[in-house]
Amino acid sequence: MGVLKLLLLFFFFLSPVIYATNHCPQTSMCANSSFSIRFPFQLKGQESQNCSYPGFDLSCSSQGVTVLNLPYSGEFLVRDINYQAQEIQLYDPYNCLPRRLLDINLSGCPFSPSYYQNYTFLSCPSELTRSRFTSIDCLSNSTNTTLATSSLTLVTSMTKCKIMAALPIPVSRPLQYQDGFSSNLSDDLQLTWNVPYCQDCEAQGGMCGLENDTSLEITCFYSSRTGRTNSLRVFSIIALVIVLPSITCAFGIAFFMCCMDDRNLRSPATNTTLTIAAVTPQSTNLSTGLDESTIESYTKVVLGESRRLPWPNDNTCPICLSDYSPKETVRCIPECKHCFHAHCIDEWLRMTGTCPVCRNSPSPPAHHHV
Repeated sequence: MGVLKLLLLFFFFLSPVIYATNHCPQTSMCANSSFSIRFPFQLKGQESQNCSYPGFDLSCSSQGVTVLNLPYSGEFLVRDINYQAQEIQLYDPYNCLPRRLLDINLSGCPFSPSYYQNYTFLSCPSELTRSRFTSIDCLSNSTNTTLATSSLTLVTSMTKCKIMAALPIPVSRPLQYQDGFSSNLSDDLQLTWNVPYCQDCEAQGGMCGLENDTSLEITCFYSSRTGRTNSLRVFSIIALVIVLPSITCAFGIAFFMCCMDDRNLRSPATNTTLTIAAVTPQSTNLSTGLDESTIESYTKVVLGESRRLPWPNDNTCPICLSDYSPKETVRCIPECKHCFHAHCIDEWLRMTGTCPVCRNSPSPPAHHHV
């Protein structure tokens, strides 16, 4: 029952994974797009239960390109969607994104820019700016060139230019300030979303979805293949936690037994006893234990705080391999001066009438002096 409880504990608390096979991670795609469309996005006309989040509707253009319609800024084409980073990359279908940025309004949509940068748009005579600055070609003509700059120094120095607008522009990364330079704002418009939050789920190989069709609660779904992988990972953890300590314990016991056997084999007295026992079975009385009166005749000492033994000995009992502690009782064999825990040596001598360390047989009772 204890092992079963442990297995249940690991299954329910270490693997909070929801497996589902009939949810909506079936993906869709526009003909000329290289990325899949899935939760929180969904193609219009393919609405399925629990498979999209409000404000994330996409469509396919007549050319097979993915389109996002922002409520107050119109349609943009989608170059890519990064589900794990929760980013969408947009560009202008008419290749003039700066014109769209002049009046962009992200109200009413779930998206926001990664960064804002203050820009001033200038309309300057072409002969003044030609070959000196990066211009916005789609907003320029043969007589006037349009510049966009974040440098106030440049704005104040261009006295022959007219200020068209000054406003914060959504950009994909902060501008490294370079006085006197302008930008054509040719980078794609990169927007992010914070709700629904699915980054952790995506990082674990799952897909987000609505828990049911009556709320906007999010659940992480896993495919059957991912589910099997997570199951194997959970059971690997269980195996390590349960099996590894068992193997370690067994190895420790085996190591202790090997050390005891090795110590026995290194003792000449033991080898002689084993040889005699093998050749002449009738001599088994050599290993007969001692009687209680003989055992009790050996010296017993209660150790003090210093744990000092009556004769030079290790601080460890050779039988149980535990260190001696104050207030413990030890018993010493007078002939060889070897000492042990009293309860350890008493039990030993009842079964084997030899010293566990040197294998010498203590004097028989008739010749033993208390």
